[in-house]
Parts: sequence; structure tokens; C-alpha cells
Amino acid sequence: MYSRARRIAIPLAGLVAIGLAAGMVGGAAANATTAPSDVVSKNSATPAEQAVQFWTPDRVKLATDHNDGLDLSSKGVKGSNDAPDGPAGSVPPIGAEKAKTSKSKHVNLPNTVGRVFFTLPKADPRNPKNWRYCSASSVQGKYRNLVATSAHCVYDTKKNTFYDNWIFIPSYWDGDKVWNGKAPYGIYAAKTFNAHDDFVVKEDYDYDYAFVNVFNGIKVNWEKVNGQWKWTVKNVGRLGDNVGGQGFTWNRSTKLNVFSFGYPAGEHPDGDKPFTGRTMKYCYGKTKAMPEAKKYNLQEHIGFKCSFTAGASGGPFIYNYKSASRTGYLVGVNSVAWDTDGNDRYDHISSPYFNTDTYKVYKAAANRWTGNWR
Repeated sequence: MYSRARRIAIPLAGLVAIGLAAGMVGGAAANATTAPSDVVSKNSATPAEQAVQFWTPDRVKLATDHNDGLDLSSKGVKGSNDAPDGPAGSVPPIGAEKAKTSKSKHVNLPNTVGRVFFTLPKADPRNPKNWRYCSASSVQGKYRNLVATSAHCVYDTKKNTFYDNWIFIPSYWDGDKVWNGKAPYGIYAAKTFNAHDDFVVKEDYDYDYAFVNVFNGIKVNWEKVNGQWKWTVKNVGRLGDNVGGQGFTWNRSTKLNVFSFGYPAGEHPDGDKPFTGRTMKYCYGKTKAMPEAKKYNLQEHIGFKCSFTAGASGGPFIYNYKSASRTGYLVGVNSVAWDTDGNDRYDHISSPYFNTDTYKVYKAAANRWTGNWR
């Protein structure tokens, strides 16, 4: 039995803006040291300098996609009816609090999206079998230090703890090109993970989202001397100042036109591997309510046609995306890949439905300060 009652869909139309006052998220100041009881906030167990230094160029190349939560067959099932649990709301993207953006006919990839790298907890970090990556995006926050991703990209449900050596590289591109000054926006180490208690405790994929406060970024120059990596670093400031940040919206209709971005690399169930994870990819389509999936204790997901595979986990669903500004409104994150026709090919991607519970986690994270790590 599930702890939540099924809701009847009552779609809300239109984008209802909630003002973003200077220095405040959601229209009111929040206490950065407290959070609702159902929000789990925990500082990274890995010191930031150690996490950044761990990810040498050769280790980045060998990190594998993280496939937990990307594997579901659902032939012949029907969609469920999910619904808002309160009024719709939104927080504007960085740079769009007051300004209006121009239009572009091309799909420009967002600077906010990148790859996160981490190692499995309670395991030997030197063993390549424990090196993983997901996708993620910068999102608006009071201190411009916030990354949105899937909860299964920050928390290990098998070992019941958060991952180690967690870093975010926005606009990641082509492996070794991110190093030696070629990572245009820097590297950002995790300070605080923020997730919902129902994912951490119950492994409920209706809550498969997380918001990570990162330290100010650095650029790294790597050089191999006598077979050993040596590094020099330079501070580059806050994530949101460097790449911007997507807006955030919740309690929307389940039927929205969205873009999804990410770095897929895994195989389809039939063994085909069309993606490499070296460059960002996107899908576009109209979401719908997805069916119940007991494998993931999942009742309230929205999804659309997309052939993304593992590695895309944590990448954003963006509503009202504008190519000119490369921003829109985060309305979901890549969580589960579906084979809906039983042909051993993933054909849909889904996200937890962003509701008031999601906003609670976002708001707690969006008001946490980080700063420099050295």
C-alpha cells in the first residue's frame, strides 16, 4: 500500500509568477540553518579541495554513467492522473527577474547544464568501478550556488548515505577538453545535499529530485610531472554569476511542452549504445502523466517521448525554454527511462511531478550560503 492517496488531475494553465525580491527566494526570506522536517540536508563528507583534486583528467574519462533509476518496461499500461496539491508558482531564471529576453529560431544549448562526477560511498575511491557521473543544471537561488539533479545522483539507496567526491562541471564537453583552462565556467564542489525524506528513507521515486549547494568555482590547470598529476587553481566565483540559472516552477499542468537536456551514454536494453556522454543532447516534447511503477514505488511522474539512456539522469526538464537567453523554468529532472512498447528500446523519459513538496526542498536549498572553499 502507498502512503499517499491518488489525486484527481486539475490542470492549471498559465505561468503564475511569484516575485523574487532582492536577496529572497519565494517572496520571503528563509532561515538558512533550518528546514522542514521532511527535507534532508547534509553537508558533503568529502572536503571540497579533496573532491576537485580527485577528478584528474584520466579519471574523468573513465567515469561511467550512473544507471540507477533508468530501467523500466511498461508495455500496455495506461497513464495515471496526477495533480497539483496547491496553487502553481514560479521563481524566474537568473537575469530574467525584471528583463525581457529576445527570441531565437535556433535551439541554443543551455550553459547551465553539465555533468556531475562522484564516487560510491563506503568503497575504495581509487577503484574505477566506483567512479560515476550524472547530469544536472544550475538553478536560481538567493546565493547563486544551486544545482538541481536527481536524488539518485546524490544518494546511494543501497548504502543509505550520500555519495563522495561530488563535483559539477557546467557546459561539460568532450572529456579532456574540460581541463587546462578549457572548462569555460569552472568546477564546483558540493557543500550541502538537499533531498526529500521520502526518497532517503522510503526510496520513493516520486521524490527523485535533489538540490545541491556548491562552493564557488575554480578553474584547474593540470600538468603531469614524473607520472604524477600536479595542479594549480584559480577562483572564478559563484556558479549563477558564471552560467546563469534556470527558473523553478511547481504545481503546473501535467501536459507541458518541455525540453530535456543531459549527457546520455548507457545502452538500450537491446545492447545498442547510440550516445557517448561526451556532449550534451536534448529532447523536446509534450509531457503526460506516466503510469504507476511499483519497482520504484512510483505513482506521480510526468514524461514524454525521448530515447535518453543512463547518464542523462538528473538533467533538467525545462518549460518555456528560450534559446536567446538559454533559460526557462525547471519543471522536472530526468529520473526513469521507459520502454513502453516492449521492443527493448527506451522511448520515454520521466520526472517526478514537481509539487509543493518539491518546492519545500528547493526553498530550503535556495537560501543556503556557501562561498569559497579555499
